Amino acid sequence: MSGPSPGIAVRGLLRVRAEALSLGIDVLAGAAGLDRPVTSPYVLKTGLALAGFDAYLQPGRVLVFGASEIGYLGSLEPGPRALALGRLLAHDIPCVLITDGLPAPPELLDAADRSAVPVLGTGLATPIAIAKLTGYLEDILAERTLLHAVLMDILGLGVLVVGESGIGKSECALDLVLRGHRLVADDAVEIRRRAESVLIGTCPELTRHHMELRGLGVINIKDLFGVASTRSSKRVELVVQLERWEPGRVYERLGLEDIHYRILGLEVPLIRMPVAPGRNVAILVEVAARNQLLRSRGHHAARRLAARLDRELQGGHAQPEIDHLGGDEDDGPGGAA
Repeated sequence: MSGPSPGIAVRGLLRVRAEALSLGIDVLAGAAGLDRPVTSPYVLKTGLALAGFDAYLQPGRVLVFGASEIGYLGSLEPGPRALALGRLLAHDIPCVLITDGLPAPPELLDAADRSAVPVLGTGLATPIAIAKLTGYLEDILAERTLLHAVLMDILGLGVLVVGESGIGKSECALDLVLRGHRLVADDAVEIRRRAESVLIGTCPELTRHHMELRGLGVINIKDLFGVASTRSSKRVELVVQLERWEPGRVYERLGLEDIHYRILGLEVPLIRMPVAPGRNVAILVEVAARNQLLRSRGHHAARRLAARLDRELQGGHAQPEIDHLGGDEDDGPGGAA
């Protein structure tokens, strides 16, 4: 289940103003159009449209009037002002937001009521209002999907554990919590795409902090292990796919090749982890996270070893690794003589 959000009605901006936006929005006119959809997180602020150059007006985007737009409207005579506003509101825009607590021209209020285009007002400065509104809309309108998986915060790295039902994802997550890592979501992970390359995972509100364990039932991780054992959201940076061990199957031994897991059109590094009796999956997942953190900093152990072997096979001499912490084994407490 995935796809972009169809949009949010203008009245939805009013319902969340106290919790998320803190814009202090008031409806000044055009209340009949509060069901108009906002479909883009990017606002419009183009005073040129008032002068007739409206080529850049795009549907579904909130139009912001700041001091320059209100000042320009104030410089016009009532007739041309009403004509410009009527032409502007004929476009498919969801609403107009007036910032800085500026007064709305009467002609704008009249045209908004006739066109059923809401005019909203806020006392915040224009840059602050735009930033808050854009941040909220980027979140609510983000493309999203729901995955059957577990999401953990391991050493600051967001690790998504996937695999068939019953393979042990929740048991692995519980073991990781016991090792001091943090649970984001169990069983159902909602992932949304932010900006161009960021995937944010969270847990549906109904099941937040809960985990289902076969034979034990549903437990509350936050109640059992404290507030530090959970978090509400985390960026997805690594996928570990648990697979049942199949005798005779060839598994990755060196890790030289980078493979990826595709989520919402983005590629995320993938580790395929075979599950077999006697394997401590939680420790292996933690080591995979540690190794990914090193790789993200340019330290690729498998490739460094392969390069050393290539030099040996070509007749070169591999340089010994230097132990920066303890010195050479033959050195005494005072170092080499």
